[in-house]
Amino acid sequence: MPAFRTKSPALLLAEAGTDRAGHGLRRTMGLFQLICFGVGAIVGTGIFVGLSDSVAQAGPAVVVSFVLAAVTCVLTAFSFAELGGALPVSGSSYSFAYAGLGETAAFLVGWCLLLEYGVSVSAVAVGWSQYVDELLHSLTGLSLPAALTAGPGDGGVVNLPAVLVIALAAVLLVRGVRESARATAAMAVLKLAILAAFCAIGFSAFQDGNLTPFAPAGLGGVGAGTTAAFFSYIGFDAITTAGEEAKDPRRHVPVAILVCMGVVTLLYCAVALAAIGAVGGDRVGGRPAALSYVVNEVTGSSVGGGVVAFGAVVAIASVVLAVLYGQTRILMSMSRDGLVPRVFERVSPRTATPVAGTVLVAVVFALPAAFASLDAVVGLCTIGTLATMAAVNVAVIALRRREPGLARTFRVPLYPVVPLLATGCCLYLMYETGGAAWIQFAVFLAAGLAVYAGYGRRHSRLARGAATPAGVAEKAEAAV
Repeated sequence: MPAFRTKSPALLLAEAGTDRAGHGLRRTMGLFQLICFGVGAIVGTGIFVGLSDSVAQAGPAVVVSFVLAAVTCVLTAFSFAELGGALPVSGSSYSFAYAGLGETAAFLVGWCLLLEYGVSVSAVAVGWSQYVDELLHSLTGLSLPAALTAGPGDGGVVNLPAVLVIALAAVLLVRGVRESARATAAMAVLKLAILAAFCAIGFSAFQDGNLTPFAPAGLGGVGAGTTAAFFSYIGFDAITTAGEEAKDPRRHVPVAILVCMGVVTLLYCAVALAAIGAVGGDRVGGRPAALSYVVNEVTGSSVGGGVVAFGAVVAIASVVLAVLYGQTRILMSMSRDGLVPRVFERVSPRTATPVAGTVLVAVVFALPAAFASLDAVVGLCTIGTLATMAAVNVAVIALRRREPGLARTFRVPLYPVVPLLATGCCLYLMYETGGAAWIQFAVFLAAGLAVYAGYGRRHSRLARGAATPAGVAEKAEAAV
């Protein structure tokens, strides 16, 4: 059946880099830019805003929760590294699923990526609004009007700062990848420096007694904290969306993924331990702008908290930039295949970026950030992301069997144990999201199947036998 037909790696590579008008992306990102891009996509709301939620669930044992969440992500990162090096295209998980699992699964993976990137961009923008207000208060003693910093569901009217950061990210993205990569690199270095300084301040006031009781809610709390902590790692797969704009993607994409995961895991555990050790888990859990609060308590001054708030503003803005970038590239790949409207694949010949698609995505993501309360769909975002990660692990196994001769610059160690174990970890964390998230997810998948049946299947270029650009397929065959 055409709906279950897989797309060969040769065809994926043949079609990469250009739209149907022949306008292409430019390879401008080196290894350092890719690593900074990954750090920029990951480190943000999860640690600056979400840490307090994880601590509220697990207490001091949140460090264990971060490690367990990291294990799932690191195991899956091996699969992303293998496929990102073998198939350096913009579609990321969507393209990997198309090659390994077929068109229907690929469309649903792309549909779930709308959750991972869309909800996370909106949620991150809302978190940015909180820290902008915190920064303004630390500098001037004033606060933004509540009506303009939250949507109706959170007691306000419209969240203008959240809309502003999405708009600024979109403007930077349409200017060009080189400019976006430079901005992301600068912001990544700055936020790592500020978090390192936070750890130094927190550990200077560390008290062993603040770690007891270590797991006040028991194993159940650790499990719930792991699910909450997982949201902090969402975005590492965005590195693979830069496959068509990296200078040497086959070598650099796998390295960037694994370096990012190692750095971020160590950083998260250190920040959590420093925060709880300094003031205690009961004073961190559930507190907005928790890191600024910890610094203020330790130093007895609001200056340090203001610096942390500034770091959070920069960090969260970089997440918006990186994740918005990733979503536009995934939609570009889906549009290239005919599964979503063609507007998303059009590349500007002047900036070599999908300008129209970027603007559309920014507008769509800005609406929930401005008006909606996103707390109710965080679980749905988490379960959708985990389902996507599970699909990538299965795709590694499928492609090892179907395409044994595919050029792989990195191979998952201990195959097939690692991808199978990663899939099991993803399924466990999906289970931990709870019944409400599963009901939402079932409805969301049903809606995705309806969209695929009504539009994607009928417009699929693969199902219709659309031709590959002349002369490109033969060259791709030689490279695979």
